[in-house]
Amino acid sequence: MRSFEYHKPETVQEAVELMGALDNAKYIAGGTDVMVLFRQKKIAPANLISLRSINDLVYIDEQDGLKIGSAATLSAIAKDEFIKRSYSALNDAATRLGSLQIRNVATMGGNICNAAPSADTACPLLVLDAKVIIVGQKGEREVDIDDFFLGPNKVALEKGEIVKGFHMPQFGNNTGSAYIKHTRRQAMDLPMIGVGARITIKIGKSEARCHDALCTIDNISNVLARLQDEELEIEDARIAMGVVAPRPIRAKQAEAALKGKVVSEKLFREIGEIAMSEAQPRDSIRGEAWYRKEMVKVLVRRALMRSIDRIIRPDDTIYPERLW
Repeated sequence: MRSFEYHKPETVQEAVELMGALDNAKYIAGGTDVMVLFRQKKIAPANLISLRSINDLVYIDEQDGLKIGSAATLSAIAKDEFIKRSYSALNDAATRLGSLQIRNVATMGGNICNAAPSADTACPLLVLDAKVIIVGQKGEREVDIDDFFLGPNKVALEKGEIVKGFHMPQFGNNTGSAYIKHTRRQAMDLPMIGVGARITIKIGKSEARCHDALCTIDNISNVLARLQDEELEIEDARIAMGVVAPRPIRAKQAEAALKGKVVSEKLFREIGEIAMSEAQPRDSIRGEAWYRKEMVKVLVRRALMRSIDRIIRPDDTIYPERLW
């Protein structure tokens, strides 16, 4: 491994100034991606600027929505009860990313700035309408997460800029979200495909009967028919998909098709087909394109159903986990 100088700034401003003054420098936080690239000789920085001593990048603030510092670890996010209940999709991603040892050091900023299509926290941030807070020599700016991803390993950061954190809006009690990571095995693995969903619902008739419908072991067709009878309407929706395009994407046509519609099996079948048409996966060692497209139809429905379940049964412990 090539030798390098290691710098430990204690403020964001100090880090930005170091990046401007040093040649061939790279930021490093948890190091779970940077050190792998270093060992594989894909990068060879002469200077590493550590962000781990900058306290201003480590926070989880639950006032006025949710604010998370870019150096907050995945373990801290996974353990946070407020995130688990109110921003469930993010909790889903944080609890299934890598091993416990990796989650203890890996940061959400690092996961996002790598801009990999398989980044687990990308889909949750897309469905939660996150804003990326960026700091550089010209000051602070804010970018929609959907505009932050430019392509594989490409994000909307100017030279020297740092992602300071993420800000997500507050959602009401009638909003739920979920992220499903589909892998070849249950143990630590990268996603073959990832799907996130967030929906806001309005129940026209009885919430108690919707609750009863979800508590049954009936097949999904009958559950959806009972929810349709109770006029469960989708007021707003977000769907995001990972590993189906060069960057994590939203299924915007599917989202639009959901708004204002009453839940039904026919609707969910149509939404799956629309989302599949928006996916452009490729063959890879983890899965072939045709299989990924087929799984989009399945996982979009599951993510939507899990989001509904979390709205209607927020305090129920569901075991074994239902696949829908």
